Amino acid sequence: MGLQTESIHAGVSPDKAYGAIMTPIYQSSTFVFEDIGQHRGFDYTRSGNPTRKALEENLAVLEGCSAAVAVTTGMAAVATVMHLFRTGDEIICTDDCYGGTARLMKTMGEQFGISVVFMNLRDEQAVEAAMSARTKAIWIETPSNPLLNLLDIEALAEIAHRHDALAIVDNTFLSPMFQQPFSLGADIVIHSTTKYLNGHSDVVGGAILSNSPELDERIGALVNTLGTCAQPFDTWLVLRGIKTLVPRMRLHEQNAMQVARFLAEHSAVERVFYPGLESHPQHDLARHQQKGFGGMVSFELKGGIEEVNKVLRSTKIFALAESLGGVESLIEHPATMSHASMGAEHRALAGIGDGVIRLSIGIEDSEDLVADLAEALDGTTGHL
Repeated sequence: MGLQTESIHAGVSPDKAYGAIMTPIYQSSTFVFEDIGQHRGFDYTRSGNPTRKALEENLAVLEGCSAAVAVTTGMAAVATVMHLFRTGDEIICTDDCYGGTARLMKTMGEQFGISVVFMNLRDEQAVEAAMSARTKAIWIETPSNPLLNLLDIEALAEIAHRHDALAIVDNTFLSPMFQQPFSLGADIVIHSTTKYLNGHSDVVGGAILSNSPELDERIGALVNTLGTCAQPFDTWLVLRGIKTLVPRMRLHEQNAMQVARFLAEHSAVERVFYPGLESHPQHDLARHQQKGFGGMVSFELKGGIEEVNKVLRSTKIFALAESLGGVESLIEHPATMSHASMGAEHRALAGIGDGVIRLSIGIEDSEDLVADLAEALDGTTGHL
């Protein structure tokens, strides 16, 4: 079946008790045993819950893999996957990743003796040269946050596998609608389901997906042991959101393209970061490994931080807020918001300057979004 059909029906069937078309919320911490050692598939919600299972089955079908585990947040997904590694192991991670990912990796690396090397993964020869017997994973975030750099998943997965390492992909920015990393060689895929999968800015959640019996078992056991599992009501909200994933993503992309083209022509804008533009240096890679360009657009503003602040204060439709992927449009300043915890030195290495503004393009009318940005940008000194 097609992705839109699967997004509505995968993992979901009418309730056997009363025929409810929507998956019930099993808001229960525990389940009654039918006899000693016998239950109906669930005993305690930390170990498994029928509502969570429906979401997990749905996600596994959409990503084309063997197993999915829903967890409390996107950061819980990162933290749980980090527990696959041991003292002395090394992870090679893209240098311009989400600030929270960088912060967690540095913290856990210091506490548990795991070496995390941040580098430009677009330089595949450098990645190959950096691999060693200690390297256990390449951590791939593509498109990157917030510069929307792309990484060649297939090429990096091949490098990882040649060295008996895992290829781990954060697919939050595109969702299974626009990118399916397992088909390109990924071993593990993570999501912040808070973002496009849920799509309504009313819940936080995460997911870890895998495609081998060994990883399926290890990750499931880790989530149960650590207690990072998502709760029933949260998983129900995400499952509800996924039903409209396909039409939402189409609108996000259409609007993002209109906004990106407008920004590319505006005199106050130094440059635009959006893979859908032919001017993007990795536009061809985007067309090859993605099924769409997504709804995230970033741009670098001319002038200093005061000009940035003028824009952030001036928009009326774009709300000044962190997060992304909801139906409403958001604007934020990575250096002082989403990537503040990364640290100035790391941001400079990754190329995340103070003039960069990130937009999460919603599904409002594109003409209104362009007009809102035009009014904000026309008030800057960079406008001619």
